[in-house]
Amino acid sequence: MTGGSAHPARHDLPEPDAFTRPYWEAAAAGRLLLRRCAGCGRAHHYPREFCPYCWHDEVVWEQAEGTATLYTWSVVHRNDLPPFGERVPYVAAVVDLAEGPRMMTEVVDCEAGALRVGMGLRVAFREAGDGMAVPVFRPGAE
Repeated sequence: MTGGSAHPARHDLPEPDAFTRPYWEAAAAGRLLLRRCAGCGRAHHYPREFCPYCWHDEVVWEQAEGTATLYTWSVVHRNDLPPFGERVPYVAAVVDLAEGPRMMTEVVDCEAGALRVGMGLRVAFREAGDGMAVPVFRPGAE
């Protein structure tokens, strides 16, 4: 518990700032945003104020298609951080977004035994509380 609060600290809630607020507002509305560089044209995720490829600082928000392929995953059987411990086992994953970037996420609504590299996924959003939503992926973009 922190600061005398009756509730334990949550480790799954984002802390939006002036820069990331558009990303989290879009997620709460069911839209996944990326950043695209005006210099080299490449998209990236997680959101940064500059391009991680060419360091150009003219980078704009762009709505992602919302599809991805599974690159790798791990089934998490133990996590002591609230509220993750209540959700074990869960699938922590890295996906390749249709626009090119890789993204760390979670795969939901799929048995671990059914996962395979390259399987098609579609973005979904998990309500995280406090009006926040976090992008996760489920099967469905074959």
